[in-house]
Amino acid sequence: MSSYIDWSKTSKSKDYRGSSSFATFMIIGPTCFFLGLLFASFPYDFPLLWTKEPVSATFLDELEKHLKFMHQSPPLIARLLNIIISLGYMGLFWKLFRPTEANFLFDGASLILYSIGVAVYVANIVKGMRLISSGVWDTDTGPREGTQPGEVILGREDSLKVMAASNTILALVLVGVLVLQAGLWYAEKREYEDEKEAEMKAAAKKKQ
Repeated sequence: MSSYIDWSKTSKSKDYRGSSSFATFMIIGPTCFFLGLLFASFPYDFPLLWTKEPVSATFLDELEKHLKFMHQSPPLIARLLNIIISLGYMGLFWKLFRPTEANFLFDGASLILYSIGVAVYVANIVKGMRLISSGVWDTDTGPREGTQPGEVILGREDSLKVMAASNTILALVLVGVLVLQAGLWYAEKREYEDEKEAEMKAAAKKKQ
């Protein structure tokens, strides 16, 4: 891995892609966008996960209707979501092309978290929406065997709870990406301050 890092590049290099680069905004923009979508879903997720009161069947019907509406939206919406996800990946790979050590640590970890978020989205959220749109619980809301050998489809309430928990996990992962990008900014700031302090000390010694 050490051969992958460009040790000749520093935060003062012209081709350094740091916290103020356009690639960083390509990462932060999609991340904040998806956090906004998850925040909009929080009123639906809260009664499922964060209260002890039993969830009424009416609430589950409304949530199922809401998720069906989202999943059955025009294909343009899904394409836009895929483009926005791709923008985040483009920003991360751009920063990881001939990276500095800071890029390798902070942006590499951001890429891992971002990929985990995409995996949670595809494996749990998209799959759950497909099940809801297929009307699998229209006649029976309990668990049943799936179409694949050994596959078990959870009951309606449990499946909706899994989707709500996936939204929470995805939100935490995306916040982690923002924290890592903020960490890169702070590391650059401290490096700049340390260099300034060293220059001031060197200048003071010369005067003596």
